[in-house]
Amino acid sequence: MLLTKECDYSMRIMRELADGATKTVRTICEKEHIPFKYAYKILKKLHKAGLLQNKRGPTGGYFLAKPLESINMYDVVMAVEQNMLLFECLKDEAQCPNNVSGKKCNVHTEITRLQNLLESEMKSKNLAEYV
Repeated sequence: MLLTKECDYSMRIMRELADGATKTVRTICEKEHIPFKYAYKILKKLHKAGLLQNKRGPTGGYFLAKPLESINMYDVVMAVEQNMLLFECLKDEAQCPNNVSGKKCNVHTEITRLQNLLESEMKSKNLAEYV
């Protein structure tokens, strides 16, 4: 699994907004070295996920919708990714020929354990602890 550039940019956006200030897209892009063409798409997803708010007008921009203490890395990644699975076989609709009579194979069981560990770690710290 490889987290996308969009995930990287999302974390950078959250870092830039960590001080609680309202910032323009241009300011965010300049400070965090994010290509302007990606920023709006990512900001829209973070807004839709309830992580950011925006304000229109001459003093407008984006700001955090809730305190960093209530947001974790998993929240940010899931706001921009459709899934974060280690292997295709973890998809609900995946058909594995090695799964017999509803019993998952040993590899699937181990991959599921690792997937759960990854998600747990991403949820374990809030963004205020490291951005």
